[in-house]
Amino acid sequence: MAIKKVLKYGEKTLREPSKEVHKVSRKITDLVQDLLDTMYAQNGVGLAAPQIGVNYRVFVIDVSTNKEPLNPIVFINPKIIKKSGAIVSNEGCLSFPEAYTDVRRYKNVMVKAIDDRGRPFTLEATDGCLLARAIQHEFDHLNGVLFVDHCINRFETEEILKKYDLPALDPEKLLSEPDLEKELND
Repeated sequence: MAIKKVLKYGEKTLREPSKEVHKVSRKITDLVQDLLDTMYAQNGVGLAAPQIGVNYRVFVIDVSTNKEPLNPIVFINPKIIKKSGAIVSNEGCLSFPEAYTDVRRYKNVMVKAIDDRGRPFTLEATDGCLLARAIQHEFDHLNGVLFVDHCINRFETEEILKKYDLPALDPEKLLSEPDLEKELND
C-alpha cells in the first residue's frame, strides 16, 4: 500500500483514545498494510494506527530479528486480559525519533484481539520479552498513553526529550503505577 508519515510527539492525535473497529473492511485491511509498510520502512518493532493519524484500535508488531523471516502480528480491538510481574525496560518509539528512556512494564501479558481476517485470537507473552513490552507499548497508543508516561525518572526523561528537541513531559500524564512499583521494589 503506502508508507505513511509517522506523527511526532506533540501532535494532539497521539493523545486521543481510538475507536473500536466494527468490521474488518477493505479500509481496515488497507490500514494494516500501511502500518506494516511504514513500520518496516522505519525499522520499527511496532506501530499503532494513531501514529499515522488514524483513530482506530489497530496496531501491528513484528519482533523477528535480521536472521529470521518477517513475522507480522496484527491486533484489531485488542484487550489485555491478564498481566503480572514487573520489569524496567529501555524503550523508544517511532514518534520520538532517537529518544529512549527507562519505563515500567508488566513482565507477562495476555491479549485477546482479532486479526486482519476477522478471526479472534489470544496471545501470551512472558518473561519481559520484546513481544510482551511491544504489546503494552502499542496498546497504550490506542488509549492516548505514551511510553514516556511510564518513565522511571522524570528528570532524566526531560533531559532526553530536550536533547532531541521534543516537547517537555506533561506532568499530568505521568502514570502512578503502585502495583508495578511494589513489584519492582520487592
